[in-house]
Amino acid sequence: MSELIKVAVVGTGHLGKWHAEKYAASPACELLAIVDSDPEVAAQIAQKHGVKAHTDYRDILSQVDAISLVVPTSLHYKIAREILEAGIHCLVEKPITETVEEASELIQIADENNLILQVGHIERFNSVMIGIDEILEEPLFIESTRLAPFTMRATDVSVILDLMIHDIDLILQLVRGPIRHISASGISVLSDTIDIANARIEFDNHCVANVTASRVSQKHERKLRIFQRNMYISADLQEKILSINYKGETDNEAGFKNITHREIKFEDNDALNLEIQDFAHAIQTHDRPRVNGEDGKRVLETAIAITSQIRNTI
Repeated sequence: MSELIKVAVVGTGHLGKWHAEKYAASPACELLAIVDSDPEVAAQIAQKHGVKAHTDYRDILSQVDAISLVVPTSLHYKIAREILEAGIHCLVEKPITETVEEASELIQIADENNLILQVGHIERFNSVMIGIDEILEEPLFIESTRLAPFTMRATDVSVILDLMIHDIDLILQLVRGPIRHISASGISVLSDTIDIANARIEFDNHCVANVTASRVSQKHERKLRIFQRNMYISADLQEKILSINYKGETDNEAGFKNITHREIKFEDNDALNLEIQDFAHAIQTHDRPRVNGEDGKRVLETAIAITSQIRNTI
């Protein structure tokens, strides 16, 4: 597909409006329509980009090649299914669906119709993570911390599906092996769902990940620490700083190898723009997107297992 990809954005809340911005600026795409259940919101975003506004996504299914689906998680399966059954490529925000069964159905429909189903795990496109890929060998222990102040946004889902899911995705990508055991704990503080959670994920290859997420913090923090043989990697995903400590070649006065430190500051690479470029590239070439439906399904499966562990202890 060498011609422009005709695209619509369904759902233009906090994140959806940024999807529209990126598509409007993409040399590979033509933004044709904005869809939102609120006609005023749809009209406002559509007017900004000089495209048509709609309140029903069904109205544009015959007009586009691809859709970014940025609506509440409870609507993902229903709308994504109709999008894929109409022969349209779909980029669905995380989590892919509410249940693993729903995710499996979407993957099957996409496969049967030779369509791209991509899931919006945006941290995969963080420049620091791309840097880690170049030096990662075999992680032995991983620790992640993701903190955010409380807002009323996304309180329909737990902190596990809202925030922790980003780190679950990154850890599964880094370890690339079956999970042996999960233990978890969490509490509700300001919402009706879990606001703080911690999980310990043990893999068959003996790597262990300790994952903490909170949406009742006084600050924003997104940090990942990775330990592997002869090396400790600390990644600040927010500040785009990668600190690498590794065993050097020379001995110190005590007869041990010197520890060498290196710090790399990455440019802000606009992760959402890269995610949308990856989506467009996958459509044009039929290559696997960086985060496909199977990836999204495994992340969801792990997040659900963590949630179940917590509910069993409350």
